[in-house]
Amino acid sequence: MRKPTIECVQRVAAQLGETPLWDTKRNCLTWIDIEQPTYWTLDPQTGATSALKQPGTYLGSQALTRSGDVLIARDLELVRLDPENGRTTPFSTTPDEAMPATRLNDGRVDPQGRLWIGTMDNGLKAGLGALYLVTADGVMTRMLDDVVVSNGIAFDPDGRHMYFTDTRRHVTYRLSLSADKNAITGQEIFADYSASGDRPDGACVDADGCLWQAFFAGGKVVRYAPDGRIDREISLPVTNPTCLCFGGQDMKTLFVTSAFKFLSPERLAAEPLAGSVFAIEGAGQGVPETLFSI
Repeated sequence: MRKPTIECVQRVAAQLGETPLWDTKRNCLTWIDIEQPTYWTLDPQTGATSALKQPGTYLGSQALTRSGDVLIARDLELVRLDPENGRTTPFSTTPDEAMPATRLNDGRVDPQGRLWIGTMDNGLKAGLGALYLVTADGVMTRMLDDVVVSNGIAFDPDGRHMYFTDTRRHVTYRLSLSADKNAITGQEIFADYSASGDRPDGACVDADGCLWQAFFAGGKVVRYAPDGRIDREISLPVTNPTCLCFGGQDMKTLFVTSAFKFLSPERLAAEPLAGSVFAIEGAGQGVPETLFSI
């Protein structure tokens, strides 16, 4: 495997860039800034960008849909966003709405076209969050409890297992799913960083079935083999990579978002690309995102 090359493809000061997804219909990268609530698009070929500011305090994540709308998590609700005109319509509200200390965070569409999405404690300390399964009718079913910060949701190619990270517990889990994919039947620790304090963040699975994960405050992305062994590590010119996805016409570009959150003024001065979007070539090949069934 050739040595990877890293390029900043969108220089922007995202406070908390997250959830990059490659939109195969529009041939562009989409991502969000959680704490400066904005939905971004980037055409890597031309460098053209667009930004749709959103109301509310936080965005959590996004999902591409069959209709062409984008499903975005905004505070504790899911809304449909028309990326062409910016109009939004309500879709669903999490049962966590009685808990103002939480918000929606990371999510991903499974091979069946349903959305798995988690909530998190805004204080980053208590197990107030949960993991939900969202169907096309907007029904949200709670699948796991006692989560501090939901992150790193990704699916094995066989669809029988999913990855789920609790960043503030420093653990990535591998969950077993029932034959009908409607229940979690097992949970095992896939990677444990509780001793080192490393913070595993957003993740995706490549065409080889390996898990790629960004490390917030760790300045790197890593690739895990299916047995949990780290077989690749790529350092980045920023402290806080947050999430990643494969994209481009051949799905061979690994895009990585980042954040300037928690960086000191001195660190920010030394790290002018903090919050930018990066493209890594030579990291392998990904697979297109499954579209949510609406």
